[in-house]
Amino acid sequence: MVDKTKIIKIVVIGVVVLFVVLTLSPFVQVNPGERGVVARFGAVQDGVMGEGLHFRIPVVERVIVVDVKTQKLEVEAPSYSKDLQNVETKIALNFHLDPAAVHRLWQEIGSDFEFRIIAPAIQESVKAATAQFTAAELIADRPKVKDEITQALIGRLGPKHIVVDDFSIINFEFADSYEEAVEQKQVAQQNALKAENDLKRIQIEAEQRIAQAKAEAEAIRIQTEALRENQNLIKLEAVKKWNGVLPQYMLGDSVPLIDMGKMNQ
Repeated sequence: MVDKTKIIKIVVIGVVVLFVVLTLSPFVQVNPGERGVVARFGAVQDGVMGEGLHFRIPVVERVIVVDVKTQKLEVEAPSYSKDLQNVETKIALNFHLDPAAVHRLWQEIGSDFEFRIIAPAIQESVKAATAQFTAAELIADRPKVKDEITQALIGRLGPKHIVVDDFSIINFEFADSYEEAVEQKQVAQQNALKAENDLKRIQIEAEQRIAQAKAEAEAIRIQTEALRENQNLIKLEAVKKWNGVLPQYMLGDSVPLIDMGKMNQ
């Protein structure tokens, strides 16, 4: 015969164990890309729980699961350039928490590290970097500006157990007056370049005309000298073309004659 009292005890023990498991949760699961920070009676303990299933002491210990995957934060950072132009900078920061030191981060800073550490670090780094460049240089030397800000962020966030993965400058915005001045300057430069090109074109055309005139003058000179040195040839050509008929009208007593003797000389 089955002892009912024993069965009741087993059932009660099972219910108690189930109650403890469901309410006190002695086990904690750390998923991929996460780490567990153990707090014993509120005090953060050394060491970090890796991925997997872990046991904790109910009531005594609490496990804070922290995301250590890469995260993205976009921030707008107002600043001034070297030439005192107002600059509105929008940036994007990719970062992750140091997996081996999340317990230190939680102990020193807490869960609001984005507001307390990262955002101020971005503001200060952007201000320090943009102050080294004029507004025009911020646009022209954007990769150099990015490197300056990145190095500043690494120096500020590294000691706080935050790793900088990547940093991007989304946009630079300047005051309307500065943008208008830049546009006017570009127009002036384009006009100056056009005027310079027109002047070069005019000079080239003038040089071409001079060269052409010199060539034509030289051709005329050569022809003149040739005619001067070959008078007999001219007379011979005239005889060949003469049809033997004297002109009906002549001025005075002149008769068109060709000195054949001189042609034979």
